[in-house]
Amino acid sequence: MIELTRLNDRKFTLNSDLIETIEEVPDTSITLTTGKKIMVKESRVEVKKLVTEYKKEIFTQNKM
Repeated sequence: MIELTRLNDRKFTLNSDLIETIEEVPDTSITLTTGKKIMVKESRVEVKKLVTEYKKEIFTQNKM
């Protein structure tokens, strides 16, 4: 799960496994596997970094 910010400054947590695509048009639009689209303040690169960090955290915990 990653924490993101909607365009109205409200924070929310997203299950990163549901992300299908991330586009900057110019705001960042995340399309979920359900077809739902979410606009966020974070850049495409920032979202990718958050997902990568989250996945590393999960896989590191499983190796212990």
